[in-house]
Amino acid sequence: MIGLWRKRPILTTAFLLACAVTLFFSGRFVVQAVYWANHQEEPVSPWMTVGYIARSWGLKPRELDAEAGLPLPEVKGRPQPLSEIARERGVPVEELIADVEAAIVTLRAQEEATGE
Repeated sequence: MIGLWRKRPILTTAFLLACAVTLFFSGRFVVQAVYWANHQEEPVSPWMTVGYIARSWGLKPRELDAEAGLPLPEVKGRPQPLSEIARERGVPVEELIADVEAAIVTLRAQEEATGE
């Protein structure tokens, strides 16, 4: 390796950098795959955002927003947790969670009916 480094330092550096980047992204992929494999159909909690809920339940976030009557992330410029949405609406978070759970049931039924 030292001989190769002396003969072609730029090429060797580029190769090692490419290996490091590949290792980084491979590690990220594995971590995310393991995380989401263990977090399927999580019970809805106040700290969750619509995107998290949708990913956990295998749904499309925009469809869940529309079905549950929740604001899009663009309203605040960032995803909001259910607790924050409930506080802004002045309703108990349990009521909002019930709306989200009903939307999940409805969307799941629609998926089964269309065969997706």
